[in-house]
Amino acid sequence: MSAAFLQTCVTSDRVRREVASLLANERTAEHLLESPALEVAAGMMAKENPILSAGHILGHYQITSRLGKGGMGEVYRAKDQKLGRYVAIKILPEEFAKDAGRVARFQREAKLLASLNHPNICTIYDVDEHEGQHFIAMELLEGKTLNQHILGKPLPTEKILDLGIQIADGLDAAHSERIIHRDIKPGNIFITKRGQAKILDFGLAKPASARRYAAEPKSDMATTETAPDQLTSPGAAIGTVAFMSPEQALGQELDARTDLFSFGVVLYEMSTGVLPFQGTTSAATFDSILHKAPAAPVRINPDLPIVMEQIINKALEKDRNLRCQTASEIRADLLRMKRSSDPGRMAAAEATPAKPARRWLLYAALAVALIALAGIGGYLYLPRGGEAIDSIAVLPFINVGGDPDTEYLSDGISENLINSLTQVSNLRVVPRSTAFRYKGKEVDSQKVGKDLGVRSILMGRIVQRGNDLNVQAELVDVAKESQLWGAQYNRKLADILTVQEEIATEISDKLRLRLTGAEQKRLNKRYTENAEAYKLYIKGRHYWNQRTAEGLKKGIQFFNQAIEQDPDFALPYAGLADCYNMFGVFSFLAPRDSFPVAKAKARKALELDENLAGAHATLAYVAFLYDWDWLEAEKEFKRAIALDPNYAIARSWYGFYLDAMGRHDDSLRENLLAREIEPDSIVVNTMLGQHYYFARQYELAAKQLTTTLEMDPNFANAHFFLGFAYFMEPTLGNAVAEFQKALAIEQGGSRYLTALGIAYAAAGNRSEASKILDELQDLAKLRYVPPDSRAYILSFMGAKKEELFEAYERVYEDRFQNICYLKVNPLCDPYRSDPRFQALLEKMRFPK
Repeated sequence: MSAAFLQTCVTSDRVRREVASLLANERTAEHLLESPALEVAAGMMAKENPILSAGHILGHYQITSRLGKGGMGEVYRAKDQKLGRYVAIKILPEEFAKDAGRVARFQREAKLLASLNHPNICTIYDVDEHEGQHFIAMELLEGKTLNQHILGKPLPTEKILDLGIQIADGLDAAHSERIIHRDIKPGNIFITKRGQAKILDFGLAKPASARRYAAEPKSDMATTETAPDQLTSPGAAIGTVAFMSPEQALGQELDARTDLFSFGVVLYEMSTGVLPFQGTTSAATFDSILHKAPAAPVRINPDLPIVMEQIINKALEKDRNLRCQTASEIRADLLRMKRSSDPGRMAAAEATPAKPARRWLLYAALAVALIALAGIGGYLYLPRGGEAIDSIAVLPFINVGGDPDTEYLSDGISENLINSLTQVSNLRVVPRSTAFRYKGKEVDSQKVGKDLGVRSILMGRIVQRGNDLNVQAELVDVAKESQLWGAQYNRKLADILTVQEEIATEISDKLRLRLTGAEQKRLNKRYTENAEAYKLYIKGRHYWNQRTAEGLKKGIQFFNQAIEQDPDFALPYAGLADCYNMFGVFSFLAPRDSFPVAKAKARKALELDENLAGAHATLAYVAFLYDWDWLEAEKEFKRAIALDPNYAIARSWYGFYLDAMGRHDDSLRENLLAREIEPDSIVVNTMLGQHYYFARQYELAAKQLTTTLEMDPNFANAHFFLGFAYFMEPTLGNAVAEFQKALAIEQGGSRYLTALGIAYAAAGNRSEASKILDELQDLAKLRYVPPDSRAYILSFMGAKKEELFEAYERVYEDRFQNICYLKVNPLCDPYRSDPRFQALLEKMRFPK
């Protein structure tokens, strides 16, 4: 029954209009057949031409009601009079019963289903023929199909994982019996009221040959079907077009991997609420499947974990030789993802006991190991408790004295222990931004462990009295509510490096981590032997972390003092590079006075230690914002991330670069990875909001930045981009308020003054805009003010374009960073068609 034919059968104007609307959308038949209009229409047709009515006896089954209609027959609820249970009866329509091919297909479905016995596949009870009516008796399911759960909206990640694992398990069972479904889609997946997934409708299934990836005869792929479904095309490859694999769309030989591609489409729709491959016609949809990459799932659903996108992408690989190869492979990926998000629930499920027949080998090996250990005189031992602990949170050590001048010490020790432990590949370390939210708070280790999802917590206290240092540390096993280790160090301040090394070594030992030689070396690496230089360096980092003009100035002061103590100490050079980089980014200094210095300091740091990820990231940022060497910038960003994949700021900066190049999907991926690494970083979260702004997703930008400011309402840059998100919506009153807040936090910031002036001018408040023009002119006598600041405000006050283009030329000469994102900056939209603007873009030589 085609949807177009169904439309002609409807007499109600309201129903006819809804059917016409649905036809225009060209969605799959399962969506069409579930609309209220078509339910009404189907009811009318059933009354006009019913196959069976309530009370009808079919063999030993009594029909009680009609459930629906599919491509291969109508489905009824019936009572099994022999066993007293209710079943679903699928009837092959009378007109189909005269078609030998359809009868064979109907019987094939029954036989295939009968060969499968799996909790995630609909169970068949019986297949028979009664007075010329062919039917199948199946288990009666209560619930809804998967597409009734999706309804154009993404499902929660937990639900996607739960259902995805079940569907993959069902497919694996079918493929193990060499059965290819060929029509996997949400309409053929039923979710019971208890949340159990059931694969339905094996009407298009085909038994494969005994080869691992068996192919079916090419001739069978060209059979003509009267499709149940708008996107199942007559005279073409069998299946539902929107869910077909490329090989299925081309009518090629199929194997089990075609179902995996279709399953990937299902996962995509579960994750985003939309189909990855769409078109206004079947031909357009085929073209999309064969030649186009779908939009990144995380772009449509930013809350989707990156790991899920990677699983989907592997399933949607167009080349089946590069695609995931088995359903069990997808199931394993989903199980790993579920375990990583909920370690406790998955650990027991995946534990596999040793086979009884081989246990004696295990016991023998263990006995030999124990004898060998005993022979080494006790230098080695089996750690108590067995398994390694794979996650830790290092909470900020408490500065017991409360002296603000020694706060850098407690913060520095905590931060450097985090950095050291991050070098261990099989240990998940909670990032600084997350751990430091507990700074200054009373903590319950059990609650913190549960909140952060870690097995262990390191807490400590520091007291400095003159040159004497007292450090107390305690390592807690959260799961067992017991102390793993505790120690107290009474040392001289000059021994701070040794104390940190000893604590890191004790932690790795007590967590039962097996370190490689390289990891052990990195864990105990000393960048300097000069304790005073090290103390000055962590002081510099303490102020750098404040991300304010005054903080950066103090950071530079202490980094320079550290270098005076030890000129070969690489880290303070990297710190200076970071500070001067930020001076340029926030326009505290002119680009020529900031970025070249940042570049020189980063290069010096890398001369001393080429493996400093931070220095490579700074070089990349300078190559991007100042040198405009786009290829070098990307190379250095990738180098930084390769050296430290958990360096969230490098990923955020790389995302900013990708946005400026117009590669918004790639930028979103990096920004979301950065947020996964450091979910509580105010900088990382702000840069994610900044991405949405440049991608012109203003509502998402406002939402992200509002959430960011709930974490820290005193971060000026978050107010800055939130203001521009409001400005573009536009809600100018909110924009003005946010720019005012940014300016109150960072007084004298030219970028915040400029933004406020633009908002006033756009709102028609010329007097306030004029005041800001005067302020910028006065500020320019004291510090660097970008040449386009006043020009932007004047342009919104109605000035001619010439003044702005003259300012653009001065910005180009100054190499001010704003010019790097002319390609994507929404503020530039009114000028894009001007030949002078295009000429400027050409002069920048952006990659095509």
